[in-house]
Amino acid sequence: MDSLIAASARALAGGDALGALKRVALRDDPPALALRGIAMAQLGEHPRARELLRRAARAFGAHEELARARCIVAEAEVAMAMRDLGGTPRALAAAAATLEAHDDFANARQARLIAARRLLLLGRLDEAAAALALLDGLALSPPLAAVAELTAAELALRSLRIGPARASLARAHEAAGRARVPALAAEVAEALAALDRPAARRLFPGGEQALRLDEVAALLASDALVVDACRRGVGAGDAWRPLARRPVLFALARALAEAWPGDVEREALIAYAFNTRHPDETLRARLRVEIGRLRALVAAQAGIEATARGFALRPRDGREVVLLAPPIDGEQGALVALLSDGAAWSTSALALALDASQRTVQRALAELEGEGRVRAIGRARAQRWLAPPLAGFTTILLLPSSLPIA
Repeated sequence: MDSLIAASARALAGGDALGALKRVALRDDPPALALRGIAMAQLGEHPRARELLRRAARAFGAHEELARARCIVAEAEVAMAMRDLGGTPRALAAAAATLEAHDDFANARQARLIAARRLLLLGRLDEAAAALALLDGLALSPPLAAVAELTAAELALRSLRIGPARASLARAHEAAGRARVPALAAEVAEALAALDRPAARRLFPGGEQALRLDEVAALLASDALVVDACRRGVGAGDAWRPLARRPVLFALARALAEAWPGDVEREALIAYAFNTRHPDETLRARLRVEIGRLRALVAAQAGIEATARGFALRPRDGREVVLLAPPIDGEQGALVALLSDGAAWSTSALALALDASQRTVQRALAELEGEGRVRAIGRARAQRWLAPPLAGFTTILLLPSSLPIA
């Protein structure tokens, strides 16, 4: 390794992308191409970075598998920054194995961490936790340690384990201070600030109350019967009934919780759950069937009583009924939450993260674009979607697969 390559690599490790480019900007040998790609990625020029890293990997050739593996790892991180989540993780896993075989443990651990963060973006929390557990007890450089703790903190927050999340963020803050990378320190500071922002609203007759994540966690751990419109489920204490895939049942549960301790007229329930203002005998019969299903689902926590006008929710053991609403209104909360991270997402990546079809995502994006809440850049396959950052509250409860409480 010549002196300019070594100096450029040191500059990149310290977060000085421009300093790195000054040393290798005019060179086209494989090591210089790789360093230029990483520098462009740090500057936010992700498509150009990806092109340079691919050129470097091809130029190294099959006889330099260690260098090629490093390029694959760097390209995987760029792809994640571009929210290109549709590729197979096999190449990254193979690169990690190659790096470990050549005793390049620092880059191998970087590859494992990228895999865990990708799974987290896709909402596959159990798999992300398993991937992150492979790094437990291993020596990590300060930048990698900070990113690993940030990942662990988000995993904890998705399941509302506030104590472990705070501990992970404290360790991330300490590691970021040792790393001396301004962008990393800013990311940790933003994650810490999210803990003090409103994460949900508690609705009650005549008003609402903003709740932080720790207040939401305390409420869900209490004996209250909570109808959670953020994660679309019903819970009381340790019992949790997810209703995200049963929208009619959740609509009925929300309407009953909103009216508690009173009842809700049958016509109002039909209009709310079935989206129609013209009830007939068929819809009334369907309402009775759906109420029966909901009654069986929440039987251990509450009863649903028929009244002269309609139906009323009757929690057992004198429980209080609490209705939690998202910090933002609208049916596309999870989509807005993903886009609010400031990255440009493709429709395919959004569909993967939301476990929905691309057509469903496209319709939702068109609706949000008409309301001025998102905007598109590029065209055809290069089209990406952006939304302005959502200041004043956190959207952690709206992210995909934050359903059961661990």
